[in-house]
Amino acid sequence: MGTLRNGLPPKTSELRPADSRRRLSRHSDSSNRKLIQQFESGLIPDASFHHADHVHLAFAYLSQYPPLRALEKFSTALKRYATARGKSRLYHETITCAYCFLIRERMARSAAPSGINDWDEFCRRNPDLLVWKNGILSRYYEESTLESDLARTVFLFPDKLR
Repeated sequence: MGTLRNGLPPKTSELRPADSRRRLSRHSDSSNRKLIQQFESGLIPDASFHHADHVHLAFAYLSQYPPLRALEKFSTALKRYATARGKSRLYHETITCAYCFLIRERMARSAAPSGINDWDEFCRRNPDLLVWKNGILSRYYEESTLESDLARTVFLFPDKLR
């Protein structure tokens, strides 16, 4: 992960290309733990917490925990974060779950032989996950489905045929 500015992870536009010769080390693991700790402590201002930052945070949880535990911890942290900022209505169960499982699948497909995933490399290989407007979920869900109150509170399976 790149240099932190004001204790925040770099925005996707600030990420440097991954150096494939660099050995993955505990740095990736400690960076993920630090990002999770900062988020859970409420140290990341909402004005600088955008879609790519959500993806990065989900990646960090998925790097640290088994998938279902990561999803549980991630969704709990997101709900707490939104509620603390008076924006509990912004939490969206279907989007959170769908992205977590897409990120997990991509991590499994692109993991290094060591099984370790590197955020910079992940971004390079999966730029479609970092796009919010008309992003990847538009392939799987009708817009009206994602806008529904039910989708906000309960995970809904994709309703769009490929």
